[in-house]
Amino acid sequence: MTASQFTYVFIAALAATTLAKLWLARRHLAHIASHRSAVPDAFHEIIRIAEHQKAADYTSAKTRFDMLGTLFDAVLLLAFTVGGGIQFIADRCNSWFSAPIAQGVATIVAVLVLYSVLEAPFNIYRTFVIEARFGFNKMTFRLYLLDALKGMLIGAVLGLPLLSGVLWLMGRMGSYWWLYVWVVWVVFNLLILFIYPSFIAPLFNKFSPLQDETMKARIESLLRRCGFTAQGLFVMDGSKRSAHGNAYFTGFGKTKRIVFFDTLLERLSINEVEAVLAHELGHFKRRHVVKRIVATFALSLVFLWVLGLLMQTTWFYQGLGVTTPNTALALLLFFITLPVFSFLLGPVISAYSRKHEFEADAYAAKQTDAGDLVSALVKLYQDNAATLTPDPLYSRFYDSHPPAMVRISHLQSAHA
Repeated sequence: MTASQFTYVFIAALAATTLAKLWLARRHLAHIASHRSAVPDAFHEIIRIAEHQKAADYTSAKTRFDMLGTLFDAVLLLAFTVGGGIQFIADRCNSWFSAPIAQGVATIVAVLVLYSVLEAPFNIYRTFVIEARFGFNKMTFRLYLLDALKGMLIGAVLGLPLLSGVLWLMGRMGSYWWLYVWVVWVVFNLLILFIYPSFIAPLFNKFSPLQDETMKARIESLLRRCGFTAQGLFVMDGSKRSAHGNAYFTGFGKTKRIVFFDTLLERLSINEVEAVLAHELGHFKRRHVVKRIVATFALSLVFLWVLGLLMQTTWFYQGLGVTTPNTALALLLFFITLPVFSFLLGPVISAYSRKHEFEADAYAAKQTDAGDLVSALVKLYQDNAATLTPDPLYSRFYDSHPPAMVRISHLQSAHA
């Protein structure tokens, strides 16, 4: 393949992916609009029409804005690649530093920082306009900036040594460098899983031990029945950023802990909280977390191997606007263009995730009353303004959880 041929392939793939995203979004908007005037039959007794229409309007507002973001991302990617943006930045960084690894790290960091700066207005609008309009945003602009600063500092402390090590391995380990890099990547991610609950998450939120003794006793009884051990039960002050509620497991091995958003505990009854937790325990019992980690690591190994092949070609670099090939630019080009060529993996990954959600729901229905999980999910759909009527094809591409009507129908069958 020649460089010009690969340029045409890349532009065609980017155009096809962008048009597909816009087409799916338009389908989603049309489907939601056509069902906005009436609550689905399965929910008409428990969800008011005003709540249903709020969810429709909220989802539509986010989808329309995401369409604009999709177009902007496509233009930005073209500017950085075939437009010569990455080569321009690399030339500047190479003139500032003499060591190849320092040049590579500087180039990658400069591109990522510039990406973040250019996309910041979209994130700000999404948070302070759309989320605020529908009553979800609780974050101040000062807190937004503090979060961004903390994220950058953590990224520098953890990411710069990792990136330097990866570039060193790519330059020193011969044709099998990708295998060494993969091992380092696996170890790094497992390390993050261990340290995140105790050292990283507390930098952003306050985690307090669960104080409700009645709820604590019920949860501990459920954990014993399910054979699950955790470092503790914690309540997170999620309300200082958003009105959305959630609960999750975090950590790995002995660092596992269960975290509830304070907004969730304010809304759900003890039985409903227990049912939601039983669903999360279902992921643990069915080894979903381990399966997803293994799948992610396997996929990353394949991607690194493909990168190893592409690095040996000239058309890969020149076709994406780079005239001075090196390992750092190969790594950067590959991972910023990967979403263009892996778009069709989305439905596969989403289907795999939805399968796990059904399995976790089935487990929860055996450990608790399925009716409690149904009522909890209905409250969460209400509080999070999640649409009950997504476009089916759009949902297959993007939704990691089954649509509300399908999911609750399964649980109601189990309850019956």
